[in-house]
Amino acid sequence: MEFLGFERPKDLVGVRSIVLVMAIADCTEPAARMIAEGMEGAVPVTQDHGCIAMDVVPTLVGVARNPNVAGTLLVAMGCEGIQPEPLIEEIAKMGKPVDVVNIQKIGSTRRAISRGRDLARGMVEQAKKQRRKPFDVSRLVVGVKCGGSDTTSGLAANPAIGVMSDMLVDAGAAVVMIEPIEAIGAEKPLAARAVNEKVKQQILKWIGDEEKRWTVPGAEMDFMCRGNIEGGLTTLEEKSLGAIHKSGHRPIKGVLKNTEDYVETVPPGGGFYLQDGTHSEPAAMSYMAAAGVHIVVFATGRGGTFGHAICPIIKVTGNPDTWSRMSEDMDINASTIMEGKESIESVGKRVVEEVLAVASGRMTLGEQSGLYNFSVWRRDPRLEVLLGITQQWD
Repeated sequence: MEFLGFERPKDLVGVRSIVLVMAIADCTEPAARMIAEGMEGAVPVTQDHGCIAMDVVPTLVGVARNPNVAGTLLVAMGCEGIQPEPLIEEIAKMGKPVDVVNIQKIGSTRRAISRGRDLARGMVEQAKKQRRKPFDVSRLVVGVKCGGSDTTSGLAANPAIGVMSDMLVDAGAAVVMIEPIEAIGAEKPLAARAVNEKVKQQILKWIGDEEKRWTVPGAEMDFMCRGNIEGGLTTLEEKSLGAIHKSGHRPIKGVLKNTEDYVETVPPGGGFYLQDGTHSEPAAMSYMAAAGVHIVVFATGRGGTFGHAICPIIKVTGNPDTWSRMSEDMDINASTIMEGKESIESVGKRVVEEVLAVASGRMTLGEQSGLYNFSVWRRDPRLEVLLGITQQWD
């Protein structure tokens, strides 16, 4: 299997050629947005935790280093706790262009926007000169996620994505699954797939730490969103056992770490990985992007209409009603499984074909609609200490 991608420095391959206009903190978000406005190929992003939230820096650096990003323009106010120079140093290690607009140094927002548009336009023009080349599927990293789940998610969409996961891993690609909350109650089948005892203990910690977080009063473990309940799911365990179907059946090679000072990237060599992180969709996808994921395949029974700034999202639904109502937003119809018209394996193969097509340049429906969500999750370090959750994995 092959796809057409963009050659990047450091022997990496991208499936998109995005120029990020990154506001270091939310105070410069309007300027970043105006710099990118109307400029095809430029996407503005920010984080909403203020300018002294140093623990968000690894995610910001990680998404800028993602192979889908051709270049990054940082937008700084000038007095932030998060200073741009360390970010520039880390991003530049990937051999891609990176620059900064400092509003206070330039002297006005208007002049900073003008300067920023010149810099961003130069990066976009360079990115447009790049041409796609054929690469083996082993160079691809695919994330899997689900949200707005209902009973059809565990019966159709997630199993079909699981077939895709197995096919891609067998072909040499890497697949990553995040959201440990949707593994609570499914510890045994996941741990049984660990390649060794060390990884088994990582999986149990990954799930156990998340279970601790949901012991806080008001956030008990049996929490499910309204859409899950209205969609027919009854317990978190039922939801989890349906959710893990998207992981397929191949051995789990490790849990990608995600701490206040480190987001682990997917190692070369392919295989299936779990990733520590959140279940909140756009933030989870930012974590996956920071780990090097190219494309996210997303199962939704109720229907999800968001996208992501870095990773194209392929949406799969197994619900016939959702497909009927929201086919303009859903990329793959897996409801044919529920209707008895198609096998899980057949739909899984269609998902693989769609992944390769999107990797080669086909725009997802979310991209066509201009949906480029982005957010960064931040855990409360005080709560982690109180719950006895450590960042020591090995």
